[in-house]
Amino acid sequence: MSRRFTWSVIIAGIVGICLLFLPFIRVLEIVDFKTQRKLQLIRIRTGEEFTISFIHSVNRRPVYDTIRAENDLLVIVRSRYDSFGAGMPESSTGEGTLSVAEDGWIIWTVNRTAPDLTVRVGWTAEHTLLIRDLKIRLAELAEPGSAVTMRVQKINMIDFLKGGSVK
Repeated sequence: MSRRFTWSVIIAGIVGICLLFLPFIRVLEIVDFKTQRKLQLIRIRTGEEFTISFIHSVNRRPVYDTIRAENDLLVIVRSRYDSFGAGMPESSTGEGTLSVAEDGWIIWTVNRTAPDLTVRVGWTAEHTLLIRDLKIRLAELAEPGSAVTMRVQKINMIDFLKGGSVK
């Protein structure tokens, strides 16, 4: 074998190993709040939005929270609902703007950054994560009554492949 071929194989091997172990894959990581056990990994791009939908516990109406991944943070963009309920904003404040869409839905725009987002999985709330064409019921990942935390992470290829990944 020629020296050139040998060096090419060595360099390709080093690059391959680096691709397996260097964290370069950005994911939305969903973990059990108490144990931090990984429940789901979903590839996500910076600027990509996803929605968490649920049924409000008091007025029993749907709520849609839009979240955006920005580098290693989450941005709570807006909430959309069709009826006021306990804990739902009723007017614009220094924290956000309330408006009414043409279809009558109420939109609370807030654009608040957070390192992570913790959701207590409801018994009847039907918490659902909607991202691209995926629809993931949180009650299928964790017991109702327990909490899950979502955050943006960079992970390596090996962790992505073994961590319950969804492309």
